[in-house]
Amino acid sequence: MNPKTKIAVVFGSRSVEHEVSIVTAMQIFENINREKYDVIPIYIDKQGRWLVAEKLGKIDSFKNLKLTDVKAPEYVFEASPSIAALVLKSRFKFFPAQGWSAFGGNKIKADIYFPAIHGTFGEDGTLQGLFEMADVPYVGSGVTGSAVGMDKIIQKAVLKENGIPVVKYIWFSKNEWRENKIEIIKNIEKDLGYPVFVKPANLGSSVAINKANGLKELESAIEIASHFDRRIIVEEGKEGIVEINCSVMGNNELTASVCEQPIKSEQMLTYEDKYLKGEKTKGMAGLSRLIPAPISEELTKKIQEAAKRAFRAVDASGISRIDF
Repeated sequence: MNPKTKIAVVFGSRSVEHEVSIVTAMQIFENINREKYDVIPIYIDKQGRWLVAEKLGKIDSFKNLKLTDVKAPEYVFEASPSIAALVLKSRFKFFPAQGWSAFGGNKIKADIYFPAIHGTFGEDGTLQGLFEMADVPYVGSGVTGSAVGMDKIIQKAVLKENGIPVVKYIWFSKNEWRENKIEIIKNIEKDLGYPVFVKPANLGSSVAINKANGLKELESAIEIASHFDRRIIVEEGKEGIVEINCSVMGNNELTASVCEQPIKSEQMLTYEDKYLKGEKTKGMAGLSRLIPAPISEELTKKIQEAAKRAFRAVDASGISRIDF
């Protein structure tokens, strides 16, 4: 009998989307085929410690919403390809000549790593880079695809270069906002008008995204976004918008999913819509949606083709969801 494949699910991290990542990981633990796979839960807490224990695969370990009392053995990921394993922190010893080195047993080695982290320090190419250094297989896009897919400013430039339509936008740094606030506002009002959507460049889950219908709302939205990122993007708003999602799976040969339409309470899909309504432990899986989306067959095909083109343009792999 062939041994089961060991899959290490990595979740949590120092991201502001920490709690969302926990929900995603729980969905993986609940749905993965246990007859084929042995699952290793790797929880990165808000301080960046890597904790490993079977109990971390259960939502009961995270009942304290402050997540300050999660207790489990702490491990260190050794990225040297000759080791490429999790080593119990207490089994590390400091040697003055070489620095910290692992010794003895207490190693956890996975066949493949499954990143379930949302946002920075996991979804943005950083964790993928660590796995590349360790020369271990992992699920999802590589360093480039993850980084470009996460950065809304670079992503839009790449999409435009590949002939994929995007709304008009302006971006600037937090420092530029502090020094040239009046000029930036003038450019936004001249080139985009109102309403606009203000976003941090490198976050997901609709965190710190706000719609601005006038000057006061614009200034407030930019201040909020600047607390989460050093770069801010402001996008032209459209009235009567409908959001359509389409997933793409594959590497060389791509398959686009059926289109879906999320049901939102506001003019844009908010964090509350995504994660705080319905069954809260199900995250996006608990979101109300129409499947398939009530759109024409022609528009469906157009969206599916655009989704595959966007997937290729950012150098994604594995699976991604593209929002329209």
